[in-house]
Amino acid sequence: MLAALSAALALLAQDPTGPAPDPQAEEPVELDAVTVTGRRLDDLIKGFVGEVAAPNRDRGLARWDGRVCVGVANLRSDLAQYLVDRVSTVAEDVGLETGGPGCTPNILVVATDDGGGLAQALVEERARAFRMGGSGMDRGGAALRDFQQTDRPVRWWQMSVPVDADTGWRAVRIPGECTGACESPVDYAPVLTVTSPSRLRSQIVDNLARTIVIVDIDETAGKVTSTQLADYIAMVSLAQIDPDADTSRYATILNVFDDPTAADHLTGWDQAYLEGLYDAERGSAGRRAGRGEVVRSIHRAHVRANAAEDEVPAE
Repeated sequence: MLAALSAALALLAQDPTGPAPDPQAEEPVELDAVTVTGRRLDDLIKGFVGEVAAPNRDRGLARWDGRVCVGVANLRSDLAQYLVDRVSTVAEDVGLETGGPGCTPNILVVATDDGGGLAQALVEERARAFRMGGSGMDRGGAALRDFQQTDRPVRWWQMSVPVDADTGWRAVRIPGECTGACESPVDYAPVLTVTSPSRLRSQIVDNLARTIVIVDIDETAGKVTSTQLADYIAMVSLAQIDPDADTSRYATILNVFDDPTAADHLTGWDQAYLEGLYDAERGSAGRRAGRGEVVRSIHRAHVRANAAEDEVPAE
């Protein structure tokens, strides 16, 4: 675990400025297989988004803005490179740039034989890196305890930053940080220039700044394929996903550790969710706006999938 701890601590030293299925339950539904329309379809889509989306408290859904760099530690080189390439490909598919060899990781995947032990060691060594103290930058103390204590094959922790959409400047103060002479309250607060005051629009958006993913090799090796593991990591690295989400009603890669046959790779639900998150026009005031954009994206993906199926000529 020492090598894994060292690799993870190297990332945390950087400034970030990321039950078994019920056999009696219904079969998980594929997005392109949903034949119902109207309220039933809307309920399914809203249910999926409501389960998986996990924004920070009192904040909107965060996403990466610009470039991501994926790093993998403590795995043999061929598997590590595969994970880097696959997660980077998914990132590129949603419009992100990806860093080349030698880039400084802002998404770090660390393999270990003791996921809980590594998580606790990291938090003990660098507690401030997990909770920097800025409003809206993490999911809170209860979620951090869950990250350390709950037994999972894959666990993750993300940091996000509220920023000015026009300038990219951080819109939240970090405790102890100041500018100028550090003598007045103004020196301890971010300064934002309001360019378009409106009750319907907001200049402040939320950007992911760091994701650390811990993979327990004893719980994953031989149980899922490399593609399943890579796509699962991509999903939880590129979006704020609730680790306690109950997605058993849906065919999604997020079910793979409950049922390895659930999905071989990212499914229609997963791809539509990421597409909606990264296609959303941010800036709408209100925390529900981002979720609404994702809901609409999944609805459009369902329509496209069924339209394409209708166009296939009969043999």
